[in-house]
Amino acid sequence: MLAAMNAPDDARLELHDGEDTPRLRVGGAWTLSHYRALAPRVADLRERIRPGIKIDFSTLTAMDTAGARLLCELVGAQRLKGALADAALAPEQRMLLETVASALAVPSALPHTGYRFGDLIAHIGKAVTAFWEHMVGLLGFIGLTLDRLARTVWRPRRWRVAATVAQLERIGFNAVPIVALLTFLVGAVIAFLGATVLAEFGVTIYTVTLVSYAFLREFGVFLAAILLAGRTSSAFAAQIGSMRANEEIDALRVLGLDPVEWLVLPRVLAMMLALPILTFIAMICGIAGGMTVCALSLGISPEMFLSLLSTDIEARHFFVGIGKAPIFAFLIASIGCLEGFRVSGSAQSVGEHTTSAVVQSIFTVIVVNAIAALFCMEMGW
Repeated sequence: MLAAMNAPDDARLELHDGEDTPRLRVGGAWTLSHYRALAPRVADLRERIRPGIKIDFSTLTAMDTAGARLLCELVGAQRLKGALADAALAPEQRMLLETVASALAVPSALPHTGYRFGDLIAHIGKAVTAFWEHMVGLLGFIGLTLDRLARTVWRPRRWRVAATVAQLERIGFNAVPIVALLTFLVGAVIAFLGATVLAEFGVTIYTVTLVSYAFLREFGVFLAAILLAGRTSSAFAAQIGSMRANEEIDALRVLGLDPVEWLVLPRVLAMMLALPILTFIAMICGIAGGMTVCALSLGISPEMFLSLLSTDIEARHFFVGIGKAPIFAFLIASIGCLEGFRVSGSAQSVGEHTTSAVVQSIFTVIVVNAIAALFCMEMGW
């Protein structure tokens, strides 16, 4: 039996299904201009296509993506790919049909069947795997940075002093006003709240010890690190990410320069110098804020405040607080630079990794500070 479906302008489709081997003859121009005429004919013949059918392309003159898709809908993508093996086709037509058939042969995603307990387990597993991979990458980057630092420290001619000083100015000196203001206000708030509670026991004089102890050990370095995590880590990620998007880092490699040595080390060293300085300023301003509240509300004069500070607070509390600053600085700078190197090249990627740098830096500071506090408590420091 012969079923001939001839579209106008020489687009032909003939089905010979009365023979032992069914044959489908495709001829003429299967292009977008004939799509409207061919589509209903393809729909009519689709149910009559049997397994093992042979496709004859001998009279095919032209084909584009629209025609290839119609043919895939008629015979099926897998069947079409099998028929192309011994078909007489022009190379460009064969490549087009293979590409369209391969694209349409990809199985569609299974429909979502709703929330299940397995979905939760799978999500947790993916999150744990991603966290582990990220930690391994961060540790590897820290090791790479330390390796470059060890190789450079003995070669003064490779020191980038100008870049380090410029970063120190941006990171440290430009951040002094906001660090000083914030810690002064926090010190005043802590003194006010502490005095409110201690007044019930008649020991408001211990407000001096509370403020001094808190800022020397914890709040001075913690607040300065949190501010730099949000202010500087994001800047590192955005700067290096923009350079990566603009292929400037690739240009450095082409010139034979090490991006870690040229971009990371100056930022890490500047951060490790800036954060201890800012921590000291934060300690002074926080204590000054507490002293102001004590003088105005509690009747504790500045002379008495400083006298109690010098007699009741040991110097080891200061060294515990200032000793954490370089560790926080190194981690914050490393995370910011690593996220910058992870930018894929688009503006969206720059924004995502900048946000990620801030979140990771703050999270890391909080976790490391908690671990350090527990360690110092167990050691009796």
